[in-house]
Amino acid sequence: MRARLGGLVTEGDQAGLEKRARARDDKAVARALRILERRAQAPGLLMGDAVTCGSFFRLRLGGEVREHFEVAFLNRKNCLIAVERLFSGTIDGAQISPRIVAQRALALNAAAAIVAHNHPSGDPEPSEADRLVTTQLRSVLRMVDVTLLDHFVITSTGAVSLAARGVC
Repeated sequence: MRARLGGLVTEGDQAGLEKRARARDDKAVARALRILERRAQAPGLLMGDAVTCGSFFRLRLGGEVREHFEVAFLNRKNCLIAVERLFSGTIDGAQISPRIVAQRALALNAAAAIVAHNHPSGDPEPSEADRLVTTQLRSVLRMVDVTLLDHFVITSTGAVSLAARGVC
């Protein structure tokens, strides 16, 4: 272990600095999420914008080490009613039940939904399973008059919209 000499920093000091920096960043992310959620509940089409939605879910899911599936439930004006993490899985997958998504949409009286899940691997490319789940969700939600607006695949560096690729 190196001793502190003049401007030199020990390994222990460096670890402590990194831990404090991470804690500051975590607080900033939490604050950003609160701001986004508050703004999303205001009148307007904030959750109808793919860039905003991608950023919203990236803040929520981008740093996760396991796969999680979240749903933003919206009213007729695309304002956020609630966002919920409905499913969690392992490092490379999560089991999704369209029935549960439909139940929550009906319970919240949602008119539309935007779904997102993360890829902890960092690869933002939607898998065939991602496309299949999107198709199933769209079909099941349509039966109860809920519109699936988009499905985002999230990584720590970005968000891919399946609607932009013609899947939703």
